[in-house]
Amino acid sequence: MDLILTTLNARYTHASLGLRCLRANLGALRDRSAIHEFTISQRPVDIVEALLAEAPKVIGLGVYIWNAVESLAVLRLLKQLAPDLKLVLGGPEVSHELEGSEWLTLADHVITGEGEVAFAQVAAALLEGRPVPAKILPGGQPDVKTLALPYDEYTSDDLAHRVVYFEASRGCPFSCEFCLSSLDEKVRNFPLEKVLAALELLVSRGATQFKFIDRTFNLSPKVSHALLDFFLDRAALGLFAHFEVVPDRFPAELRERIARFAPGALQLEVGIQTFDAQTGQRISRAQANEVSEANLKWLASTGAHVHADLIVGLPGEDAASFGRGFDRLLATGPTEIQVGILKRLKGTPITRHDAAYAVVWSHEPPYEILANRLIAFPQMQRLKRFARTWDLVANRGNFTHSVAMLWERSGSAFEAVLGFSDWLSDRVSLGGVALARLAELMLEYLVWQGWERDVAGRRMATDFCRPGQHVPVVLQPWVKVVNAEVKASLPKRQARHLG
Repeated sequence: MDLILTTLNARYTHASLGLRCLRANLGALRDRSAIHEFTISQRPVDIVEALLAEAPKVIGLGVYIWNAVESLAVLRLLKQLAPDLKLVLGGPEVSHELEGSEWLTLADHVITGEGEVAFAQVAAALLEGRPVPAKILPGGQPDVKTLALPYDEYTSDDLAHRVVYFEASRGCPFSCEFCLSSLDEKVRNFPLEKVLAALELLVSRGATQFKFIDRTFNLSPKVSHALLDFFLDRAALGLFAHFEVVPDRFPAELRERIARFAPGALQLEVGIQTFDAQTGQRISRAQANEVSEANLKWLASTGAHVHADLIVGLPGEDAASFGRGFDRLLATGPTEIQVGILKRLKGTPITRHDAAYAVVWSHEPPYEILANRLIAFPQMQRLKRFARTWDLVANRGNFTHSVAMLWERSGSAFEAVLGFSDWLSDRVSLGGVALARLAELMLEYLVWQGWERDVAGRRMATDFCRPGQHVPVVLQPWVKVVNAEVKASLPKRQARHLG
């Protein structure tokens, strides 16, 4: 192929919507192009070998915060091995703060912002040997009503094995300073009839999992109602949909639709980020906290999977304030809480607080905060370990019934899990602990905290009684007891199915 579109995804199940948007809008060049996706776990030299085997004339590389290090290694090798190859970069990581960067040195051209129109123009010029007017070219914000939709670019293999990323709109009306969407001027909706037709075609081809990347799914009632109705009308097909929602906007008609979804069919990502009103005001985040809290409690009563986000390190929020916000969020009953560490995304205005709060950022992707005036480096490291521990024991669903034992005798779940995190990190690497070892240590900690070993073991065992589930060795005696008790309580016909 003359033209290769490529990127490094975080994992195989992710499929790049950006590459598919670019290819769908190449016009006459589309048939001279191909998409080749890799993952960040692959060796850069192997990626380069695969790319050069196609003998392309132009390569378009998508660069993001999660693949920046690996992408730079790939770019260096391509420049060494094929100096005449034209390299065009795009993506959030190379859309801002380019001056003096190695990206600019190695690339032939960089397209900033949304690239569908600009990339097609650059690729055509390069393949025809015509000059390109500049090294850095602004992609701008193309009219989404005129863009070709990218969903035909998903292959049958994609639909069978990967998550389908989808967008019904671009942009965000809010101005949260930590987010790149704060740079957008407005929300731009794709034509609704085209969106629904594209969804229908994907479903007819076998797609079952849809992750919408819209920043504000429930901003427009017309759009959100139409999309939810689409999935409700096809509930018998077992479809799954993920949406990112504004936490304080759940009017009655939206609630009525959400309540009709079967458990597990709908996932809502709710970005709370902070419950501290002064911090929210400081970072230009408009959010009605009490309304958001009430909405979260209502969502917990539905069958929706609620993924709530909270951020460590926002300017003006110390560890104690974050902890109060965490406990407040947990009390609303979300399915999971994603504890994120504040990142300095290139181009975002969050850096305007650096001097006032003595913020220290990592210079390496993902550019996480290392310390500030209110949270010293050792405490920030503790909070990062807390985030990792919470993910291990709560978000992954392995200790659904027993994880609350960590804080049931404490006034604060945050303080209790932080203490467990300190204890755990002294004994094992949080980055690579196996489930069996984690179960051993959690049981040991609960006993050390005063729980009777048999009480803790039995309660942990209830989390591993599902058929076919791997049971940690330390819990096997209790699992046998619990299963026997359940079997004895069932009618004989049902009990036979338990073995």
